Amino acid sequence: MKTLDVKKSIKIVLGRINIIRSAVSALIFLNMILTEFTVSAQAVMFNFDNAPIHTSLPIDQTVAGITAHFSATGQGYSIQEANTMSFTPLGFAGLCIYPNAVYQADLLISFDQTLTDFSIMYACQKLGCDDAATMRVTAFMKGSVVGTNTRTATNPGTWPTDTLRCSFQQGFNSVVVHYDSRPPTCQDYGVIFLADNMQVTSYNTTATEKHKLFINELIIPNPVSQSAIISFSLFQPGHININIYDIAGKAIENLFDGHLNTGQNQIKWNVNDNSVNSGLYYLKVTGENFSLCSKLIVK
Repeated sequence: MKTLDVKKSIKIVLGRINIIRSAVSALIFLNMILTEFTVSAQAVMFNFDNAPIHTSLPIDQTVAGITAHFSATGQGYSIQEANTMSFTPLGFAGLCIYPNAVYQADLLISFDQTLTDFSIMYACQKLGCDDAATMRVTAFMKGSVVGTNTRTATNPGTWPTDTLRCSFQQGFNSVVVHYDSRPPTCQDYGVIFLADNMQVTSYNTTATEKHKLFINELIIPNPVSQSAIISFSLFQPGHININIYDIAGKAIENLFDGHLNTGQNQIKWNVNDNSVNSGLYYLKVTGENFSLCSKLIVK
């Protein structure tokens, strides 16, 4: 009896080990899939410390391959020391963007490439107030509005510091930073602001463009029940391999392995012919210079 119990326990343990092993394999495969599509875009900081001091905008600044063109409306802004007023707003240091006059002016910034994220630290003029002014950033793509966002300093007082941000995944290549509205109850304020520590994230199209150079419009009907027509366009002829993988990363079927010509191509997958169970699968199209994956669901 004890022998049977031991065998049963061993069987249970082995079963659990197999489940864990399958889960680990699946995670490894999913990581491989995500690695192919994930493009890490690093934020780039402009702190203006290398900008020409006492110079009025417009100026250009380049950091980590991103060039920003700074200009302004009205009497504009210039590059000055952050402590020009004999004190430095919290978080500011070195050189910053400084108003040329006490009159309102917009800060205009354009970029030589597409961005997804923008932020800039600001400090609006006001003395000992219980509320703060509202700042606005509006993003544009080739002159068309993409979106806008506002910010009111969370800790009002004297020249309070906060960060104005916007994020639009469709991308933008210019922004306008605007003093949107005065502090509601404050009496000792001005419609001007200082700016420092601008941070941007580039819209990295490397992976997308890499695929588009060779393949476009990979169309897979989802979900798949009996059969599916997989369509795609090739920009150049070449040897193409198409495989179906299960969630554990195991190749369960090769749909095509051979030469295909430029233009529209279609590959048929007869699901029922191979008794494929319902669930999540991955289709991988591999060429001589590219590899592209997409998930599909079998019902």
